[in-house]
This record gives sequence, C-alpha cells and structure tokens, in this order.
Amino acid sequence: MICKNLFAASTLCFMALFAAPAGAAFPDHPIDIVVPFSPGGGTDQISRSIAEGMSESLQQPVVVLNKPGAGTIIGTGYVARSKPDGYTLLMATFAHAVNPALHKDLPYSTDQDFAPVALVGTSPNVLVVNSKSPYKTVKGIVDYARANPGKLTFGSYGTGTSAHLAGALFGNLAGIEMTHVPYKGSSPAITDLLGGQIDMVFSTAASVAQYVASGQLRAVAVTSKKRASAYAGVPTIAESGLPAYEAESWYGVFAPKGTPADVIQKLNAAVAQAVKSPAFQQRIEQEGLAPYTGQPQNLQTYVAKEEQRWRQVVQDARITLE
Repeated sequence: MICKNLFAASTLCFMALFAAPAGAAFPDHPIDIVVPFSPGGGTDQISRSIAEGMSESLQQPVVVLNKPGAGTIIGTGYVARSKPDGYTLLMATFAHAVNPALHKDLPYSTDQDFAPVALVGTSPNVLVVNSKSPYKTVKGIVDYARANPGKLTFGSYGTGTSAHLAGALFGNLAGIEMTHVPYKGSSPAITDLLGGQIDMVFSTAASVAQYVASGQLRAVAVTSKKRASAYAGVPTIAESGLPAYEAESWYGVFAPKGTPADVIQKLNAAVAQAVKSPAFQQRIEQEGLAPYTGQPQNLQTYVAKEEQRWRQVVQDARITLE
C-alpha cells in the first residue's frame, strides 16, 4: 500500500512538473517585435527603445527582429502567420494602412489577421526645400505650381510611402499638378534635394532634422493637424491655406489575431510603460513624435480611419505600383 501511494504521488509530481509551463504566467520566455524594415532606420530605432522599456516591465527579453522587404509585406505576413500567443509582435507603420490600397493580393488582411495592442505615437512629415530655394511659404509653392503646371518636382522614398502620399494629398487639395520623383529610400532623395535636382520633399521629421538644424534645408510647413514641438515656429500646411490637409507618420504594435485578451492587456501596459522610459523620451525629441498610451481599440480605430483616408488619396491620384 505504501509503495502504491508513493508511486501515485511521484506520478502526480511528474505530471505537474511537465504541465507547469502550459499554465505559466505570460510571459515566461523572450518576445520578438518584428520590424518590417532594415536595421538602423527610424522604425528600427523606435522599436528598440520600446523593446528596452517593455523588457524592464515584463521581466523578459524583448528582441527586435528585422524582416524587411516588399514594402513591409514580408515582415507583416510573418507576424500574421505566427502563433497567437503574444510572443511575436509587429511594429506597424503608415505602410500598414496604405498597402491594402496599393496591393490587390496581399497575403494577409490588415483588418482581420491582427489584434491591436497599442498605438505608440504619431509624428509629422515636414515639407522641406533647399535653403537656397525661392519657396518660403505654402502659398508661394501653390502660386508657382498653378502658374507652371507639372514643373515643380517633389521627391519621395518610393511609390506609396508617406512622403509620396503626403505630396499627392497636397496636390489634390491645392488643385495643382506636380511631378513625383520616387527614390529608393530617404538618403538619395535628400541628397538630390540638397543638390538642387528636385524642388521639395515631404519628408519624415527624423530624416531631415539635422539638415534643417544646420541650415541646409528650410522647413516650410509640417503636415500634421497641429504644430510640432520639434519644429517650433514652423506652421502647418492646414493653417497655411489648405485647412483639410493632414498627414502623419505613426507607429503601432499589433499581435496575431486570436491572441488572448489578458495577454493583449499585459502587452498594452508594457508598451505604455516603455513610452515613458528615458530612452524613448530621447527619441521623441529627435523625431518630433507625439506619444500615445491608449487602449488597443484606439489603435484599431485609428488605423481604420487611416486606411479609408489613404485609399481615397491613392484612387484620386491614380497611384499604382506598376
């Protein structure tokens, strides 16, 4: 009898030992944040700052995993196919809301294959010109473009990027025709702007901050609805004659659809804590980012509006990737 009881007790202990991980509190091992861009860019740096803060909050390593390619589709698709357990996350950006309008055959649904975690923050693009350019105001640009259709050129970091669509929206609302010059990234576009080969760029704030500070580029206006603290004294395009104008870059964390609600809430709280971290606050100063620490549904609502708005801009401007 004693032997049987000992055997039963040892069996129960053995079963409990191997059952424990299944019931372990989240998280019990490292978490990946997939960044659908190459290392070193603005999204990568923002993600690493967030990962650092989340690691401290969750007491587990949070690792940035770069999976660039196909206009963010490769990395985004990887997360969509991942196990919905909270250990694989996506740092989504402007492209997440625009790709459905640009690609008819996405290997995932932005609306159905992801669970929102948290909107990290938003930041303006900046309408910049060469410091030697005669254009000092939005009105000056619009007046010239109306008198000289198609002669003004604006560069972007590729077709369908925020820099491109910000320019397309500007042209639509102003009723002017400008020539779009796409580049393979920010560096060649800024180089040509500095060299006078193109007239302007609706750039991300981070990519031109040093050139504006040094006086090589002039910030004419910011694209956000409100003025940006990082560009004090620079008016918005909306207040410069196009009141309906608004365009901004953003960062938001998503998990695969089906991730448990309690896990989503833990991740949301960790992101909110990370936004308050010193490393992230330092990035805010450089990027002009307006931080956000709302609930998951806030991200869902924001992206749905962005997707609808930019789909209309893509259609109106007849933008295609062909």
